[in-house]
Amino acid sequence: MRQFVTIASNAFMELVRQPIFLILMTVSASFIVFISSIYYFSFGDDPKLVKDGVLAIMLLAGLFGAVLSASASLAHEIRTGTALAVLAKPVGRTHFLLGKYVGLAGALTLLTLVNGLAALLASRMAFDAYGSPDVVGLRIFYGFIVGSFALGGLSNYFLRRPFVPDAVFFQVAGVILAFVIINFISKEWKVQQFGAGVDWRLVRAAALILFALWILAAVALACSTRFEMIPTLAICSAVFLLGLMSDYLFGRAAAQGAWWGTVAYNVIPNWQLFWLSDALVEGKTIPWAYVGKAFGYVICYLGAALAVGLALFEDRELS
Repeated sequence: MRQFVTIASNAFMELVRQPIFLILMTVSASFIVFISSIYYFSFGDDPKLVKDGVLAIMLLAGLFGAVLSASASLAHEIRTGTALAVLAKPVGRTHFLLGKYVGLAGALTLLTLVNGLAALLASRMAFDAYGSPDVVGLRIFYGFIVGSFALGGLSNYFLRRPFVPDAVFFQVAGVILAFVIINFISKEWKVQQFGAGVDWRLVRAAALILFALWILAAVALACSTRFEMIPTLAICSAVFLLGLMSDYLFGRAAAQGAWWGTVAYNVIPNWQLFWLSDALVEGKTIPWAYVGKAFGYVICYLGAALAVGLALFEDRELS
């Protein structure tokens, strides 16, 4: 158990130290808040467009984060011989691969946490053609983003600490503080009730997006046992696109009794189960019971995907 925890924590910190992780977190969170502050002129549907956009950004950022992190965590270590050095010690391949997945899932959870808080802020900042941008929220949010980089630079200069992980954790703390402060202040710089104007239904939608990213991480990690980053990205992108059209491509064939449709419909994850932006229209919500069922689906799929990854990794030549 100690070896598993060590591998998982090292994998998590290794991913957090990647500059691409910091860039992905900063760009996605900043863009989520940005799209809530522009005019759409969509006949009153501006907030709905904002919510669709922020969920799409969260999913795409997680897709790239899962593939890049899986390749950096496993494929790179296999290529450089680090995996062989670790497995030369009394560490089984099962513990090694599962530890890598837990570290990868933890990094994606951290990324989704920051993007989820930004999405909640975006739901509060969204406005229609008769409103105006939330200048107060924008200044506070982007001020904390810039401040996280400044604090990371100061810790690197004076304390000789690595810049990237410090900037990541400063940014996480900064986004949390910005979320709390902004929710206590109105657009007119007045104190308001906490969370006024925030669409808290996005919490459940973000949880479903996180479930989808965990599945993508398992698929990416299984691919990384055999392939480098570009083939892994191509395979995961294909799985992602096919999963979005799963009901149309395979669902109807499965309903008609076609064996190939049944197999494909069960093998390829159906991302529409996790993309419920239509449930965020006025007067609707996502039941927690549905979130629980989706979590059960994720557990089953993770078991299958990681089992395939272990089978591929078990006979992989590491020398």
